[in-house]
Amino acid sequence: MRTVAELEERLSRPRDVLVDDLRKLDGDILVLGAGGKLGPSLVRLALRGVAAAGTGARVITVSRFSEPGLADALRAEGAEVVEADISDDAALAALPDAANVLFLVGAKFGTSGREHATWATNAYLPGRVAQRFAGSRIVALSTGNVYPLVPVTSGGCVEQTPVEPVGEYAMSCLGRERVLTHFSLRDDTPLALIRLNYAVEMRYGVLVDVAAAVLAGQPVDVTMGHANIVWQGYANEVTLRALHHTRTPPFVLNLTGPELVSIRQIATALAARMGREAHLTGTEAPTALLSNAQLCHRLFGYPDVPVAELIDLTAEWVADGRPLLGKPTGFQRRDGNF
Repeated sequence: MRTVAELEERLSRPRDVLVDDLRKLDGDILVLGAGGKLGPSLVRLALRGVAAAGTGARVITVSRFSEPGLADALRAEGAEVVEADISDDAALAALPDAANVLFLVGAKFGTSGREHATWATNAYLPGRVAQRFAGSRIVALSTGNVYPLVPVTSGGCVEQTPVEPVGEYAMSCLGRERVLTHFSLRDDTPLALIRLNYAVEMRYGVLVDVAAAVLAGQPVDVTMGHANIVWQGYANEVTLRALHHTRTPPFVLNLTGPELVSIRQIATALAARMGREAHLTGTEAPTALLSNAQLCHRLFGYPDVPVAELIDLTAEWVADGRPLLGKPTGFQRRDGNF
């Protein structure tokens, strides 16, 4: 994965288990929020998976597509592209029907000072989408931020752990889950809520945040001393395969990797591979934002790119100055302010 094209190919390479699941899926796939960090690679994975499955299903992508050229690129690869702002009721109503809906829309950064807009995107809009696509299968991305910080020795939060969001962003994400659940129950709409943290690839994620700091000689704060990460390609695969697990009441799933990763150890490993020195600050807190994804791994298997390989790939990518998305995760924040 030395170029963006090679990275995109790897992110969108469908495994046989995904192709088998897509072969058994009826109807078209509608991706709302296809222009975000996750969207383009997920759309490409769906396109390649559907082609391999031979079902002829359409993959319909919806976004404002603010990134120049992205809409044309996805269209050229076989997606049906709808350029729309679905916060507009007329635009939402005009979308084509689809049996399968992936809801990727969300707001995280800029929460402080614009809490009203965050809640509108993360809690109000999902309800409008649920009403528009009542009866469709809906898989909606949520976040592990709905959980409290827990002891590092706890093994992480499971799906039954009582939620206790910290900060307005996390509270609004719990609002998204509650509103979607309301309409799922009211309209008998099968729903899956995917609590994801933290997806990584070579252009963004926790590893990129740490590697960029190491490369720049900046200190790496280890107060939030541990985290969960997962290869973005696996996260995309699980999101698509979760269409077979939608139900009412909703199916809730933690989506992350099996490892508890130490930020100190990651920084040290990245620095060694990049020929740099890691400058660390802070002391590891006894708690962190951690999820236990054993259910996910039982249902969908383990991620196909392990942490050690992700560290190697990220170190090489960042050290060589290859393109980054410029979207830090903010994983270090313990107060929930983004």
